[in-house]
Amino acid sequence: MIRLVRPALPADLAGRLPGLTAEIGGAANPARAARALWKQAAVRRGVHAPLRRLLEGMAPGYQRCMYCGDSQGTDIDHFEPLSRNPLRTFDWLNHLLACSTCNSNLKRDRFPVAGDGTPLLVDPTTEDPFDHLLLTLSLGVYVARTAKGEATIDVCGLNRPVLTQGRVHARRVVLMCLARWAAGRERGAADDVRDAVLTVRGQPFADVCQAMLRLARSPGAERVFEESPWALPVLRDDELRAQLLA
Repeated sequence: MIRLVRPALPADLAGRLPGLTAEIGGAANPARAARALWKQAAVRRGVHAPLRRLLEGMAPGYQRCMYCGDSQGTDIDHFEPLSRNPLRTFDWLNHLLACSTCNSNLKRDRFPVAGDGTPLLVDPTTEDPFDHLLLTLSLGVYVARTAKGEATIDVCGLNRPVLTQGRVHARRVVLMCLARWAAGRERGAADDVRDAVLTVRGQPFADVCQAMLRLARSPGAERVFEESPWALPVLRDDELRAQLLA
């Protein structure tokens, strides 16, 4: 999970959503009305499609799930579930792109809250996941830094084996690309430099590269990268960081 930037809605789409919310608010059973309206064919054509395009544009890699970062995002997930707050059904700030595993099989209607009612799930569009989650690069495992991180790991299944193994593999790919990038720049091979960056930016598990970039400039970086010390100066290079953090 990485920090994502949510763009503003186009004016025409933004103008449609309040009317749909008002229709839900005026229903005798708002939750039932929300689900029915969300599934309407006209809504799927006129609202789902442009919302999905916007979410795909802000998702990591090639339209990856905003929770696990592995599978392709296929669903528009309601961060705060409809069953809890149907009036947020058409709230753009409540929409995330998720894979069917995270959305339908794991998260579903789970939405833990703290004692003061604030969400205990990390919303990557409003806060930095790395404030709550620490990625152990050698194992591909997340460790919670906060109660919010702990709840997010649990609800989204962030440490299920297919993800931990995928992150370990992603780390190997990033290291190979770093070596290619450094060698290509030294030789003046612009194609190798470009391809290395594109490979890293397009692969699943964008959180692995982002964690590596952050940890490279953190205290104790030498211990984190003791098996690949050559990678530290590459990860600290301002030119590479600008290309991968853009």
